[in-house]
Amino acid sequence: MPPTLQIPTCLRAASKPVTAAIQQAILNPTTNPTIPRRRTLTTTARTLYKQHRVPNSSLPIPSVSAPHPEIPPYPYGPRPVYHQSNTGLYGSARIRFGNNVSTKNEIKTRRTWRPNVHHKNLWSESLGIMVRTRVTTRVLRTIDKVGGLDAYLLGLKPQRVKDLGPWGWRLRWRIMQTPAVRAQFAREREELGLPPVEEVGAEFDGGETRLPDGTVAGEALMAETDRMLAEEAEFGLGPEEGEDGFMREEEKPARQ
Repeated sequence: MPPTLQIPTCLRAASKPVTAAIQQAILNPTTNPTIPRRRTLTTTARTLYKQHRVPNSSLPIPSVSAPHPEIPPYPYGPRPVYHQSNTGLYGSARIRFGNNVSTKNEIKTRRTWRPNVHHKNLWSESLGIMVRTRVTTRVLRTIDKVGGLDAYLLGLKPQRVKDLGPWGWRLRWRIMQTPAVRAQFAREREELGLPPVEEVGAEFDGGETRLPDGTVAGEALMAETDRMLAEEAEFGLGPEEGEDGFMREEEKPARQ
């Protein structure tokens, strides 16, 4: 026996019988294309940003929330307050709290101020595409002042790195992988008289990285120390200090 269909209708329509053809067409809309289909709800998570593909590159723009082990961790970690700022360029903006004070009786009513956030497509010179991101109006003024999105993301001051947030840190890492930014860094090192990046620590001895002065760097230093302790080798210490902790006069290097 086919299931009964209960449709709430008006009194005029209730007096008209529902035929089997109409009932079948409502239960199976594919048989009658004139009857519109009902909207279905989806449980798929909505993506925050649908980014463009970077031309001539297989490395996409990082996701806002997906894990990326190849990206160094953000030095300041995710922001514990105002979590929405972790997915955009918010600077130091967050929700502020205050009071509305009436003029007549000076009655205070609590209120909040939310940052002025917009969805914008910002042009990246190094990537050659528009980057979709959330950004506050204050950060937009800063981007216009410094000369573009790339200049804003590559800022060297500690406060700029704090203002980037986790999402800005990921964009910073992505544009640093482009040939244009790599060439810019190489020119800056050459102007400062520094050797190229490939020459720094290029000497390898048994998997140990050595600096130009011959010292072992990082974890390799601990391995070198353990090896010398196992072989009972003598450590070369610096000049002997006096009782007061300062270097003796006869051991101080002569001034030229």
